[in-house]
Amino acid sequence: MIILGIETSCDETSVALVVDGREVLSNVIASSKEAFAALAGVIPEEAARRQAECMIPVLREALHEADTPLKEVDAIAVTQGPGLLGSLLVGTATARALSFAWGTSLVGVHHTLGHLSSPWLEPPGLDADDEGAPFQFPILTLSASGGHTDLWYRLSHTRGLLLSRTRDDAAGEAFDKGASILGLPYPGGPSIAAAAENGDPTSYAFPLPLRGEKTLDFSFSGLKTSLKYLLRDKPNARKDITNVAASYQKAICAHLLDRVGRALDLHGDVTELHIVGGVAANMYLRKQAEALCAARGITLRHPLSIAFCTDNAAMVAAAGYFTLTENGADAIVPFGTSASFPLEQTLQAASV
Repeated sequence: MIILGIETSCDETSVALVVDGREVLSNVIASSKEAFAALAGVIPEEAARRQAECMIPVLREALHEADTPLKEVDAIAVTQGPGLLGSLLVGTATARALSFAWGTSLVGVHHTLGHLSSPWLEPPGLDADDEGAPFQFPILTLSASGGHTDLWYRLSHTRGLLLSRTRDDAAGEAFDKGASILGLPYPGGPSIAAAAENGDPTSYAFPLPLRGEKTLDFSFSGLKTSLKYLLRDKPNARKDITNVAASYQKAICAHLLDRVGRALDLHGDVTELHIVGGVAANMYLRKQAEALCAARGITLRHPLSIAFCTDNAAMVAAAGYFTLTENGADAIVPFGTSASFPLEQTLQAASV
């Protein structure tokens, strides 16, 4: 089954074609991040305008790269939300027009469900030996990006239970705000990771958020405040950006994995840990997660390509495929475009 995916939830314009939720034939992404770098954030109206300009060229390039006739496309999957409303409308309007013109089924996909599906994606040219062992549910998934940080217990692609989410800033937002405080460029995740590469993560101490609370929730606003106070109280730290960045990165990752460890204690049937979303591209986090999973004897997975960590249409196509295979005709229903709605409304609740 070949699914054409469309993703326009923020400042990317992406179209992909994916076979059976795994084999990526094409995944074209046009991003306006560089245009917004000086502003340390996205201007919604400008993002939507750029996406309207890029949509058709990106679609044409994806179809050309996949070398797939339109008649072989079995369904279209599009991000219906959450995200920037103007941006989402560019994608859903395009998907509805294509579905009508081609006579093709249309599936609305929750943006986060796309991230949850990203570990299944196989980049072009992947050797069979690199695919690894078959996936096994139940799976614990940490989904962390600039817009959300959630922890999911999952029994299938479309059955899951939200265990926790952030109470304030998302993990990617903590990286962005930290980078801004340190005078590093946007987006903050890659900037802090680059600055921290040769730093000592034990140089400066940051608190572990919610240490004394019996909860799986996340909270990152206190780390941002601690960074401000560090630079205020220790003026020389401003000249020691490498070590400060390494210590701050360690603090964010330690909080993420502390919650993961607590969740694994509560759900001993979990066989795999998945880390997805933009923060999944952080190599320090991956290394620390590898050690955690090795100690517990479970499998760690994350997207096989950095391009699948950030917003992309391949993950949306994969989510559309899994939704169709598990829900059948119930997946092909009219849907609205929404800037904000919880994934719990689209997943069947898993009993634990």
